[in-house]
Amino acid sequence: MTITKQSSDMWSKRYLVNKVIAESFRKAKNLLNVQIMALLTICLFTLSSCDTNTILKDNYDIPDAKWFIKDAPTFTFEVKDAESTYNVFYTIRNNRSYPYYNLYLTHYLSTDAGKVIHQKLDEVILFDQTSGRPLGEGLGDIYDHKVLVFKDFRFPKNGKYKIQIRQYMRQDPLLDIVSAGFSIEKVIH
Repeated sequence: MTITKQSSDMWSKRYLVNKVIAESFRKAKNLLNVQIMALLTICLFTLSSCDTNTILKDNYDIPDAKWFIKDAPTFTFEVKDAESTYNVFYTIRNNRSYPYYNLYLTHYLSTDAGKVIHQKLDEVILFDQTSGRPLGEGLGDIYDHKVLVFKDFRFPKNGKYKIQIRQYMRQDPLLDIVSAGFSIEKVIH
């Protein structure tokens, strides 16, 4: 078979057309990947920042996982709808090496003026007492717990409030508690 100049030009044109098409597909694929990543980022941001029913979700990171008795983190929040009821949760993070199966905590809920309106000693179960299996959501050696403290609570009025948490294990310091806090969520009926 003899290749003429005309057939050589035809092959060159086909090669160029194929190259342009391949480049166009590559650019379109990259653009589509960028658009998909942008859409996923927007969705994740929207989902994580759009919980209008939560009025407090905060944790105190305990330095070196050593919770001293004198450390009593306090969280401030504002209630804008005192007509609604709220569920209050402890949010606890512990290491797997925590030496007990339970954790005693005391919470103090007070008005902005300092008047205590709710106080209670609670037991939080972190490990199955018989098997020693960690409870809560775990990743590696760290476990997260969200435990109901009180249910369908009604605040006396709109305004600012404070809630404080203290460990009541009487070990000073209490080891392997990584963080402690609260989540206060409006009850949707």
